[in-house]
Amino acid sequence: MSSPEIASLSWGQMKVKGCSTTYKDCKVWPGGSRTWDWRETGTNHSPGVQPADLEEVVKKGVKTMVIGRGMSEALQVPASTVDYLKKNGIDVLVLQTEKAVEEYNALAAQGVKVGGVFHSTC
Repeated sequence: MSSPEIASLSWGQMKVKGCSTTYKDCKVWPGGSRTWDWRETGTNHSPGVQPADLEEVVKKGVKTMVIGRGMSEALQVPASTVDYLKKNGIDVLVLQTEKAVEEYNALAAQGVKVGGVFHSTC
């Protein structure tokens, strides 16, 4: 199963190929995607992305995780979150969201088992 292409990104809106939903923030993995609802884990811009935000995607067997920190990179990614991924044998890229989507789509096109979490505003 391949990772779905992110078809479009603009401020506050993301579309994933093959999915009718328009996301504000989203999680993607081989074979699927869904809304990334920060309220589920109590996530906020600081301290930022927590391992709990990534567990669902990690369980899908991804080899690479791409984290989009927002258009202005306001979303923090603590070292403990990066360490969590590395301990699970997962490569991690932490980038501004537009760059993150480009990298994610390039990896997906190469057939890499890539997952991602993307913040589409600040």
